[in-house]
Amino acid sequence: MSNNTIKPNPLLCDPATGVCEMPAFNNEEVVVTNVPPYTKPLKVVYFTDPICSSCWGIEPELRKLKLEYGSSLAFEYRMGGLLPDWSYNSGGISKPADVAHHWDEVSAHYDMPIDGDVWLEDPLDSSYPPSIAFKAAQLQDNTKAIAFLRAIREMVFLEKKNITKWEHLAKAAEKVQLDVVQLKADYEGQAKMLFEEDLKIARTYGVRGFPSLFFENNKGEREFVYGVRPYATYETAILKLHPDAIKTAYSKDWETLFSHYPSLTAKEFTTLSGLSKSEAVQLLNDLAIQGSLENIVTKNGDIWRL
Repeated sequence: MSNNTIKPNPLLCDPATGVCEMPAFNNEEVVVTNVPPYTKPLKVVYFTDPICSSCWGIEPELRKLKLEYGSSLAFEYRMGGLLPDWSYNSGGISKPADVAHHWDEVSAHYDMPIDGDVWLEDPLDSSYPPSIAFKAAQLQDNTKAIAFLRAIREMVFLEKKNITKWEHLAKAAEKVQLDVVQLKADYEGQAKMLFEEDLKIARTYGVRGFPSLFFENNKGEREFVYGVRPYATYETAILKLHPDAIKTAYSKDWETLFSHYPSLTAKEFTTLSGLSKSEAVQLLNDLAIQGSLENIVTKNGDIWRL
């Protein structure tokens, strides 16, 4: 590829397609070593990145999917390496400050709070450090690793924190009860190799951007869903591969939802509870006034925490 070729800018996520796309790369063979075992009928190989705004946009659907089809689905999270560095100059984004307005627009499109000002106040130079930290977290506990990923996403999207900095990664690890000393050792050691392996696995799957979800059954059949899509699209992929999948009814009262997910945006609470947006916000605000929830206000929307 010549230096004059315009490469897709990984931080220019397209709300119309629901995708944050990367430059093309060649597929390559790779021997995969770190595959967690799964005993459920289907596996979802989910390629994502801590600073992928479309991956933040898909959270309401993913959280509902886990509640309704969790008995059939094993999630395998893989890091995709959205932003290696700033060697991009396309789509009107050539420096961190250019991302700020774009993130504000994406926030409005997905109705999920994102404050783009992190790119003005304390910009990230790469998404690799938080991705490696996630791989380090996975070495300890997969469930805690997913909670850690959520925590660092809230930091970067809502709290304008530069999550390439160890102080923020350590705080998130502490919050989800990971061993911070062990995390640091793995972050500086084995996790880098595991992250490199994830990048190679992404190539074998032909991943072009995020979110990329591959639904697979034990017969080797696969359904691919690319980008943020309506909930029914993910449901259809499950039922194609596993027609006997049972949709689990779950309790939609606020206590139960927050016991599953200790932080929820208005869009997430609306999606999970079945309430209208105005009803959901009214209830969440009332609970915050009563002291049952903490309300974190951002310029582009709020989040409520238990």
